Amino acid sequence: MTTEAVQTGSGPLAVGEPRFFNRELSWLSFNQRVLAEAGNPDYPVLERLRFLSISGSNLDEFLMVRVAGLAGQVRRKIEETSIDGLTPSQQLAAIREAVTAIELGQQAAWEVLQGQLAECGITIVGEGKRRDHGHARWLKDYFLEHIMPVITPQAIDPAHPFPFVANQGMGILFALNRVADGEELMEMVLIPSALPRFIRLPGEEAAYISVEDIICQNAEVLFPGFRALGHGVFRVLRDSDIELEEDAEDLVRYYRTAIQRRRRGLVIMLHLQGDFDPAAEALLRNQLGLDKAIVIKTDGLIGFSGLSKIVDEDRPELKFEPYSSRYPERVLEHDGDCFASIREKDIVVHHPYESFEVVVDFLRQAASDPDVVAIKQTLYRAGNQSSVIAALIAAAEAGKSVTAVVELKARFDEEQNLFWASQLERAGVQVIYGFVDWKTHAKVSMVVRRENGAYRTYCHFGTGNYHPITARIYTDLSFFTADPKFGRDAGKLFNFITGYVEPQKLEMLAISPIFLRERLYDCIDREIANAQAGKAAAIWAKLNSLTDSKLINRLYDASQAGVKITLVVRGICCLRPGILGLSENITVKSIIGRFLEHSRIWVFGNGADLPNRRAQVFITSADGMSRNLDRRVELLVPIRNRTVHDQVLSQVMLANLLDTEQSWLLAPDGSWRRMEKGETPFNLHRYFMTNPSLSGRGAALTSGRKVPKLALRRGNV
Repeated sequence: MTTEAVQTGSGPLAVGEPRFFNRELSWLSFNQRVLAEAGNPDYPVLERLRFLSISGSNLDEFLMVRVAGLAGQVRRKIEETSIDGLTPSQQLAAIREAVTAIELGQQAAWEVLQGQLAECGITIVGEGKRRDHGHARWLKDYFLEHIMPVITPQAIDPAHPFPFVANQGMGILFALNRVADGEELMEMVLIPSALPRFIRLPGEEAAYISVEDIICQNAEVLFPGFRALGHGVFRVLRDSDIELEEDAEDLVRYYRTAIQRRRRGLVIMLHLQGDFDPAAEALLRNQLGLDKAIVIKTDGLIGFSGLSKIVDEDRPELKFEPYSSRYPERVLEHDGDCFASIREKDIVVHHPYESFEVVVDFLRQAASDPDVVAIKQTLYRAGNQSSVIAALIAAAEAGKSVTAVVELKARFDEEQNLFWASQLERAGVQVIYGFVDWKTHAKVSMVVRRENGAYRTYCHFGTGNYHPITARIYTDLSFFTADPKFGRDAGKLFNFITGYVEPQKLEMLAISPIFLRERLYDCIDREIANAQAGKAAAIWAKLNSLTDSKLINRLYDASQAGVKITLVVRGICCLRPGILGLSENITVKSIIGRFLEHSRIWVFGNGADLPNRRAQVFITSADGMSRNLDRRVELLVPIRNRTVHDQVLSQVMLANLLDTEQSWLLAPDGSWRRMEKGETPFNLHRYFMTNPSLSGRGAALTSGRKVPKLALRRGNV
């Protein structure tokens, strides 16, 4: 299998031209790539709708966190510039323009998708769209029975205080005329979050209507004795970031109150739908206190994240073909005994192609195994229904010593993690909340087992969270080992988190914020030295984001020394590739497809062209961001076992470089373009869905069907 990755080069930087792309604008470019998949003709129509919905939820989070932070800097008159030299005010201005462009793109995509859905028998009914008599009767009954009892109209006048509009809250302002005396007044109806955004009408043919359309169509029922002159739908986003106070004495209590404060944060965005009455709009602007907020008006849909309800329509022919994860054959060869299979040889499990259930089984077996004496576990995000939590509780109830490091600072999962922490503590688990200033983002399980009169430590290191739902759609790596060196290092890691005992003389792992950056620098510098000595020098890396200016500058140094660098960066990338005299040896690509690329990998050539058996290969929980390298507890895990090394380097990493069907290339000016599929198109997701992994195959590797070998055409990547 071969392909070409063509990087368009550029001349040297002009005087004053920034060495980096802006972080926020790069993220918005990423969301544009997500939105572009809503128009991808290779995808079934409900999958295209899913991408439109994802682009909406992505944008909501960006506004509630990143834009809120910039607006706060402007209000506090903080003039600190970004790595590309822009002030917070300048960034906000550029963001407003980019957000408006994305919103227009979302409306255009929605318009096209409605037509495509209708051709497939899925219609969206609403204002100005035909409905049969049966639907009209049903809709009125539905409004009376399911909506009217839970909504509360409120007059907007001096006698009634302006109601509070919650974060991500939607409402409708009605301009009314009282029939009896002709008096005009304004009423607001806030739409409770408990109501479904889209309601499916009865019948075999799928027809949906938005909750706001049902309310607007029943204005006369809601306001008897009044005539509706007009209405306008609006949606509000608020500042949702939680800033940790350094002197917080009780993290649990602090986060419980902070979550409540978040729901009442300053308004960051006001979205207006329809021909909004000028007086009503002025009232909203005044009452919501729109300081530095973005205001967008549209005649189309607002709140695209709500489209996920329609994506759930039971039409399998309009979605990707269902995929069932494989269970690692090596574990099955040992009758499902995780410890026996790991004890035989290191293993890496590639999610979602291989089941996350093996990670859960590892913990379940530890909980029920009489020889297991202790379990230690980090938990960043565990989901709403967590089998991992259940296994830890079962272990504690079985008398094991169980320690769980629960990260309260996992954004938007704080409330769920507080709940899990209380459940774990109730079962007798020792719950630790880690560092006040640093998030514990490393993904580690450590099981201590009594064997032959001694103790043996089994470890799991992951690039993704212990979250059973995201493990079905995020590509991640789970590395299992019983190597004593890893076990000793894992023990030091937990002592660092629970007792602040800084680890000394680590044998395998590199831990941030104390060693990880330096380990990466050492590896990059070794490639620079190889290039300067006339040897082959190459770096491959796969990350979610690359924003740290120091790390980027180190990669620039490597490029200038002649090191060939290929980066797969799914989301934000502040590095400018292809600039003469700066980064002409760096290629950057992004992959957006059926699964969300989430695994993080670093590969260093070590004196030979890549891929090669001597290459240094690492998996990591850390992205190339300052927060990961300096303000989080992260792990960099070396891969030494020959079979696992081959899988991560010559299968997982190489397939990412070879992909042409889902890949985009970053140009020196910051624009992204889709890669040409070429004469032999390659889709890495399809490859892994149809081909087994290497290290998890066990005896099947030699006796079963061969895994197609991937290869590069030298000089093309």
